[in-house]
Amino acid sequence: MARLVFGMNVSLDGYVDHEAFGPSPVLFRHWIEHVRGLTGSLYGRRIYELMRYWDDDHPEWTPDEREFAEAWRGRPKWVVSRSLTSVGPNATLVGHDVEGVVRELKSGHAGEIAVAGPDLAGRLTDLVDEYRLYLHPVVLGGGKPFFTGPRPPLRLVADESMDERVIRLTYVPA
Repeated sequence: MARLVFGMNVSLDGYVDHEAFGPSPVLFRHWIEHVRGLTGSLYGRRIYELMRYWDDDHPEWTPDEREFAEAWRGRPKWVVSRSLTSVGPNATLVGHDVEGVVRELKSGHAGEIAVAGPDLAGRLTDLVDEYRLYLHPVVLGGGKPFFTGPRPPLRLVADESMDERVIRLTYVPA
């Protein structure tokens, strides 16, 4: 049975914003390996549309960016949306019964399925098996919170320094 994991870069005050701060080269390397090891990813429409950036090669990319794109393209994606009518390569559109589909994905696969985006993770609180907060030393003062849905009781199971600035905190439902 697959595990549903929600992990994102997050500010000290609990917000996510890919434009306000990003990963160091060491943390980016971690994300490459993380994506490479996934069974697949579950996306909401907004995050999926942002991630479609990796579908097309860009001449200015570094070797690490090319490697990330290759890993991302190679993994199955399930896209939750009522407004999209089609999705890109290696992606399946999920338009209804999201919880039922996620339960089927979990029971029909092994490994880890990443859930991308706070809104989608907030809708699936009862199905998320693990939360990974990549805590950056940045205070945003507002924005999209990491936790958008019910606040599940959590238990810390691991903490790991990812680089000289970022620590990963791993929690499971209590």
